[in-house]
Amino acid sequence: MGPLSSLDRVQSRSSGALICTKTTAGEPEHKHMQIDYISIAKTITALTAGETDAVALMATVVCELHHSDDRFDWTGFYRVSAPEVLKIGPYQGGHGCLVIPFSRGVCGAAARTGQVQLVENVEAFDGHIACASSTRSELVIPVYTGAGDLLGVLDIDSDQPGAFTRHDVDHLVPLMAEVFADAR
Repeated sequence: MGPLSSLDRVQSRSSGALICTKTTAGEPEHKHMQIDYISIAKTITALTAGETDAVALMATVVCELHHSDDRFDWTGFYRVSAPEVLKIGPYQGGHGCLVIPFSRGVCGAAARTGQVQLVENVEAFDGHIACASSTRSELVIPVYTGAGDLLGVLDIDSDQPGAFTRHDVDHLVPLMAEVFADAR
């Protein structure tokens, strides 16, 4: 009889993340934490209910998202600070770029076009700005107020290639719309 293996799913009470644990006889235990979007949306909307300050909302969103998924190596916002200019906002992870013009990089493309940027391989993205050499894939979502004003972009970087999917986009876009609807 071969080695026994098991896969268990345990939901974290604090973050709502699913922690998958796989063990095989004689091998160390490996844990992988992946976001539970239903739970994290409930947590974020409860924490941000009634808040209108954009920076306070950004800080709360980033903290909750960053600690909910092992794929999220850098999670943060770049805020519109002047016409065609993004400046770093609340983030978690290593240092980010301080200023990004709309004309450069994945974040600039999201801000300039108003379109989600789902990049499987950042080295294949023309004009990518390497704020961190560890970044392999990136998801950038434009964030608007309910009135349609661009506040900035949510930038999630991963040190894993192809880390993000349409599933992430389909959950994060409506969550950002809900959280920032009344932001100022």
